[in-house]
Amino acid sequence: MGMVMAELTVVRHGQSEANLAFAAAEAAGRLDSGVVGRDVDVPLSPLGRAQALAVGRRLAGMRPSQRPQVVVCSPYRRAGQTWELARAAAHDMGADLPSAYVDDRVGDRVMGRLELMTSAAIEAGFPKEAARRREVGEFAYRPPGGESFDDIAVRLARAVTDLHARHAGQRVWVIAHDAVVLVMRRLIENLTPAELAAVVVDGPVANASFTRFAAVAGRLRLTRYNDVEHLAEVGRDREP
Repeated sequence: MGMVMAELTVVRHGQSEANLAFAAAEAAGRLDSGVVGRDVDVPLSPLGRAQALAVGRRLAGMRPSQRPQVVVCSPYRRAGQTWELARAAAHDMGADLPSAYVDDRVGDRVMGRLELMTSAAIEAGFPKEAARRREVGEFAYRPPGGESFDDIAVRLARAVTDLHARHAGQRVWVIAHDAVVLVMRRLIENLTPAELAAVVVDGPVANASFTRFAAVAGRLRLTRYNDVEHLAEVGRDREP
């Protein structure tokens, strides 16, 4: 392999209002989460904002040689808010971090007609889709008008290729989503569907967590996964 990024760190956004509302709806067995509008516009929850500030404080505590040189952000509001709050918190502690540029290819999984629907609502409104989802499995399932994990892999593979070309030898951070974290692991580690499923069984990708890959002998290798050390004081949630 040719020149590669020195490091690639993928940060899941802080807890969103949808994460919070969906957890409450699922726990109560309600069909409606109460979240309206487009998924791309969902903001952070109060906890999510606190988590984002904690990300910034952790970055401020790092040596300059460990901090990101390049930051790429999902176009989703919750991802953009996460980085801007983190950057502001770091600045308040005397650490200047780069502004992010947006790349649509690191956006969240598109769910099409099932966007912002709870599992109960899908079962009630689209029972055939719910059955097909169970039959083919989450990774292979493509909702109407949406994406499968294979679809995400195609766009992320192109994004990673471009990042290597543009930012070889640099520390790159991507502010994105749980699906992006998982598919990055699949691509970089060449995981099989069964191996990726085992990762998911061990627990969801935590909000505001760090997953890091470092260049070793010209290839990226996983060095840290689902790191939430910085959330000890503000709290974390385990909802997907």
